[in-house]
Amino acid sequence: METAKCIAAYFMTRYHKQYGKPMDEVKLQNVLYFALRESIIRTGNIMFDAEFRARKDGPVIKEIHDSYMSGELSGSQHKASLPQWNECLDYVYSEFATKKTTTLISLSHGERSWIRARAGYGKYEDSDVPMKMSDIYEDAEYRRQRRESLPMRKALHAFCMKHPEIQHIPVLA
Repeated sequence: METAKCIAAYFMTRYHKQYGKPMDEVKLQNVLYFALRESIIRTGNIMFDAEFRARKDGPVIKEIHDSYMSGELSGSQHKASLPQWNECLDYVYSEFATKKTTTLISLSHGERSWIRARAGYGKYEDSDVPMKMSDIYEDAEYRRQRRESLPMRKALHAFCMKHPEIQHIPVLA
């Protein structure tokens, strides 16, 4: 199992090489959450062990916050040192690290694990409540099932587009 710092350094290095500037911390923290979730989706296991906290801008790992603030994550980390996670890291980077930070915040605010941990807190109120790993596993399972059903949903949509009369048939309860 990797460390959260190792994965964070990898994303920071790759982002800096692509954009010529460091990844902002909020984006990094959200990308790390999606990397953990993706590792569960793909393998049923976690890529790294860390406790996420449900902060107002999304999931946060305190250790990563401290390392980011002290500049410890600016070291070079190459994907070659993470061979078992190459496909997962590539997917997460292309799917999430390239999005705007505000988009990632919106996406993470849709995760059940974040919503449950934030119960009782206002939208702009900060919290330090841990997110339950069981809830993160539930988010991963939900996304895995959605991906598996995607081909069927696409086929049904295509069928309905070819047969507009079907869209007007009432659904029976």
